[in-house]
Amino acid sequence: MVSSSHEAMHRIFQKDPALLTRALQDVLDVPFPEPHDFAAMNVDLTEIEPVERRVDTLLRAETGEGAYLLVVESQGQPDERKRGSWPYYLSYLYEKYRCEPVLIVSTQSRATARWAARPIHLGVRGRPSLTVNPLVLGPDNVPLIADVQQAVAAPSLAVLSAMTHGRGPQAPAILESLVAALQTLDADSAGAYAQFVDSCLADPQVQQMWRDLMTTMQYFFRHPLAEQVREEGREEGRVEERAETVLNILRWRGIDIPDPVRQRVEACTDIDQLTLWSQRAIHATTADDLFTAE
Repeated sequence: MVSSSHEAMHRIFQKDPALLTRALQDVLDVPFPEPHDFAAMNVDLTEIEPVERRVDTLLRAETGEGAYLLVVESQGQPDERKRGSWPYYLSYLYEKYRCEPVLIVSTQSRATARWAARPIHLGVRGRPSLTVNPLVLGPDNVPLIADVQQAVAAPSLAVLSAMTHGRGPQAPAILESLVAALQTLDADSAGAYAQFVDSCLADPQVQQMWRDLMTTMQYFFRHPLAEQVREEGREEGRVEERAETVLNILRWRGIDIPDPVRQRVEACTDIDQLTLWSQRAIHATTADDLFTAE
């Protein structure tokens, strides 16, 4: 079964194809020529024989040096059957389109990244007839972006960072930086990226942290994910949930919450006031910063 994180990991490349070539150039140091156009292609590589072969994402990149086919595979865990298909994908695509195919594997797992990066040799040991060297994007080479300025400068890469590294103690800083980056984008792009990240966060606590952060963003209320969050809020009580959001953001950022602050937040019944406090909580250095302007 295809997981939501698997779906998100390759859909982000469909949303922003240039992220792929930037990742090749900046993350993997591959001298990929600068593309001037992209085109999505049919991912079904099945031939007349009844054997289904399908890649996750297939893009055609036009460059000054000619066209390249970017074959993107998202791997949650090692799968030797999938690995055995990769040489076929590349050979079939080259024969059909006469373009250079480039295999890119994305994963959130260090172990899977090491597995995927192993060369595939077909033929006589020591003198293979065909060798495939996958280009792998994973936690060890995708930059961890937890700085607001870096995230704002490269929002798409910040999204990829959150989807790859968004777990453990570094998650709050990564997600806070991404929130700042999304605020610089148009509402549709920001909403799409927010959905990608939400689908990819496997840790329930981190995913809830992300949803809490998203409820502080005005554009978010027009996105389908927001309706799900709002529906959950109606069931549990919008005021109580928003008060808990304020306190949770402070906790996840490692900020101590004195009893007077907690009591004031929990006693508040004004949803607009609680929304304002949740926005301030993202950048607060102390719990009292919630009330600085009051």
